[in-house]
Amino acid sequence: MAKKPDKTNAMRMLDDAGARYTHTSCDPGLTNGVEVATALGLDPASVFKTLVAVGKSGGHYVFIIPSDQELELKKAAHAACEKSVRMIPLKELFPLTGYVHGGCSPLGMKKQLPTFIDESALVFPEISVSAGRVGTQIQAPLSELQKAADITPADLTKTREKG
Repeated sequence: MAKKPDKTNAMRMLDDAGARYTHTSCDPGLTNGVEVATALGLDPASVFKTLVAVGKSGGHYVFIIPSDQELELKKAAHAACEKSVRMIPLKELFPLTGYVHGGCSPLGMKKQLPTFIDESALVFPEISVSAGRVGTQIQAPLSELQKAADITPADLTKTREKG
């Protein structure tokens, strides 16, 4: 009998909130969200990466954006009501969130930070986010994730070139 994978803090948060979700695993050696999406057979635009930034005020924020997009810092600052934001240094990620690079989930951090998700998440019936372990993803409707955490939709990514 195969051993059931251990639940992550993110999964426990969803369970405690009564949220409906599934989780999947892929090669933990994959280096970015687009590779994860490809491995799982998902649209890269529906697989979201979790980024952590610090505002000019010193406050920390979580931004969840599609794996095939880049965070627009001016838009992120606007969403967070900050004059500016910058990405935190990698060495600060684990002490602040309890998660490592490549396994940072917007759920189950040491302290729940103000969290914003790109508004493109609203068009998908389900999105995928890190489950808090490299190689493990949570798939759920945004509304289910919002049962476990206060996640605000906002315009966060660079405008795609039409062509």
